[in-house]
Amino acid sequence: MSSTVSPLQPCLHPIYARLLCAALCQRGFDEAQILLGTGLDWAQLHSDNRSLNFAQVQRLVRRAVQLTDCPWLGLQVGCATQVSAHGPVGYAALACADLRGVLQVLERFSVLRLSSLRLTGYLEGERYCVRADEEFDLGDVREHILATIAGTFLRLLEAVCGTLPVGELRFTFPFAEPAWGARYRELLGPGVDFAADCYSVSLPLAWLDRPSLSADPQAARIALRDCEHQLLGVREGGDWTTRVQLRLLACEGRYPTLGQLADEYHLSERTLIRRLRDEGGNYQQLLDEVRQELACWLLLNTPLSVEAVAERLGYQDTSNFSRTFRRWLGMTPNAWRNGQLAVPAP
Repeated sequence: MSSTVSPLQPCLHPIYARLLCAALCQRGFDEAQILLGTGLDWAQLHSDNRSLNFAQVQRLVRRAVQLTDCPWLGLQVGCATQVSAHGPVGYAALACADLRGVLQVLERFSVLRLSSLRLTGYLEGERYCVRADEEFDLGDVREHILATIAGTFLRLLEAVCGTLPVGELRFTFPFAEPAWGARYRELLGPGVDFAADCYSVSLPLAWLDRPSLSADPQAARIALRDCEHQLLGVREGGDWTTRVQLRLLACEGRYPTLGQLADEYHLSERTLIRRLRDEGGNYQQLLDEVRQELACWLLLNTPLSVEAVAERLGYQDTSNFSRTFRRWLGMTPNAWRNGQLAVPAP
């Protein structure tokens, strides 16, 4: 796993969190119940297209499984996800001439929707395999994330090629078979195995030439151009909001002022303010969000005391940190930590 990737870096398009929330709403849960203890804001989640970081996703998934007592919830959500939810990546895949092109799109551009996994395609005898390697440890939400991906992949194949002999598909998962393993075979078909080295899906090599039901060369060119443009932005550091977020995440206790940050980017302070404003944010808001996420992560994933967490975030006065944390999440750091640790892992 890459040591250069942090679970606090943006990694998941918010549409997938919204789909999970929608599934919970369909089960009768309201907004307050769904987001309790997650630190997420309903209005922001459903209006802001900035990617969520893994810590946010982890808290939401834990809450969802706690509410539903359904450890295979990710599989159900994935199987119900429309291809349009994948944005330009989904449109590009649908418009490809054949299944070979679809897989190439997924392998190259999946990072635009989920950057915590790296997809690699390869030949294995008479089969074509796609494996997913974790960029960092997905921990207790590994099953939910990988099951969602498996269901999403099956739904995409069906949209592109129509009805498929699912018995020819093989899914492997890097965890022991759970008590609900029959649910996987019910939804994905009989070719499901567990306790593998990593997640992978494979299909007969002959399938690669299957024509797409929705092939559209012109639409494919437009969608692929859009994907390439977005991918270039990711490789160059993303938009200005993401650049600033990543810079702040790299700090520990001593954060640069807006002026210092502008100097680092060889910009005037006014220009950096304008660029962040054009993307719907400002420096203080981003600093606040980064501190909040770091606080939540450290409280949940380390044994550090509240005083030590406050110091790591640059607060000289622990009481000031506690007041700020209460403003963020409506409870004290200790109350939030105890509540989060009480949530059972999937």
